[in-house]
Amino acid sequence: MAEKEDVDKASGMKHYAGLAVFSSAVGHALDGLDLMILGFAMSGIMASFNIDKTTASMLTTITLAGAFLGGLVFGRMADKYGRIRVLTYSVVFFGVFTLASAFAPNFLMMALCRFLAGVGIGAEFGIGMAIAAEASSPERRARATSGVGLGFQVGVLLASLLSAPIITSFGWRGLFAIGIVPAIVAILIRVFVPEPPIYLKHRGNDEKHGSLRELFATAERVKYSIAIIVLCTVQNAGYFGIMTWLPSYLNTELKLSLTSTGLWTAVTVLGMMLGISVFGFLADHLGRRPAFWIFQIGAAVMVVIYSQLKDPNALLIGGFLMGMFANGMIGGYGALISELFPTELRATAQTALYNTGRFIGGGFGPVAIAAIATGHGFGFAIGTISLIYVVAFIAMFFVPDKKGAALE
Repeated sequence: MAEKEDVDKASGMKHYAGLAVFSSAVGHALDGLDLMILGFAMSGIMASFNIDKTTASMLTTITLAGAFLGGLVFGRMADKYGRIRVLTYSVVFFGVFTLASAFAPNFLMMALCRFLAGVGIGAEFGIGMAIAAEASSPERRARATSGVGLGFQVGVLLASLLSAPIITSFGWRGLFAIGIVPAIVAILIRVFVPEPPIYLKHRGNDEKHGSLRELFATAERVKYSIAIIVLCTVQNAGYFGIMTWLPSYLNTELKLSLTSTGLWTAVTVLGMMLGISVFGFLADHLGRRPAFWIFQIGAAVMVVIYSQLKDPNALLIGGFLMGMFANGMIGGYGALISELFPTELRATAQTALYNTGRFIGGGFGPVAIAAIATGHGFGFAIGTISLIYVVAFIAMFFVPDKKGAALE
């Protein structure tokens, strides 16, 4: 009876789809805020704990290892117990350990806090994308999931603009003290947003919920799962390889001030936001494959161009365009995965496949960039990222284009 009332409540809400997308985007914004402040805090962390760049970059890898574990756990829970309920739990978990990072006395404790915060982060992309896809119409699905992707960039933009004044006033630890905010956000989401009707109807019919094994249960699913992991690995290797070290590159090699570094990074993020919006529109109108191919080619070209720029004004324009193409695709993965896997498996697929790619690409991308930069400089290291988009271009041949299809 309660589930029927929830279905009626969601179905009767005039703007339910918009509210569902907005709540998912807010959750994902916290993800972006957290991961970006780590980039701005990196110099202070290295100084406080007396560690080198390669060791410091392992904090990103450790955070994403936690996200990988969190994706495996929370995704399955979301298929079993509810998308909104589990998203709420994960946001609180993430907030507690982000706050704890501010008080870490040494590198070991910092690494532990980052791992546990990552466990919470692991749910936010996948569950948010599942909610957005299930709440939206087939004709607007890619724009809805791109809306969730925009949330991440809003968090990154806030970090870019707020990090310099916070570090100046409170030091790098002050950046992690905002961990109390997610707990408040989680309560609001839980109170005001009901579960998607398609999920409640599925659960009301006593249908089974999926398991990780089912992602590879047939030859077709094996092909889809591997292709999605490759795409997500490339996406995150490019994104984290650029964004983790971009502030340091602009500050140390190009001698921009910390305030200017924040501004230049913010412009890059604004380009990402425009790219995400444009991508969602193109994916809903041209199809998933054409949109991905356009952006993959654009990303490969712009990363090479950006790595050669030295003039501050050219860096602003180049950063905007690089951001537009390199991260414009982020919302598309939510639509792709939702259309490939049924309701009983959707949150599991979203969190497990995306976080596997995020762990591999996002975890080792910054480490590889740091290692290459040690011998050749950050400019050269960032330029090498262009090669990975060729792999993503090929992987799209193995993913069917289901533009406008109803969800299973």
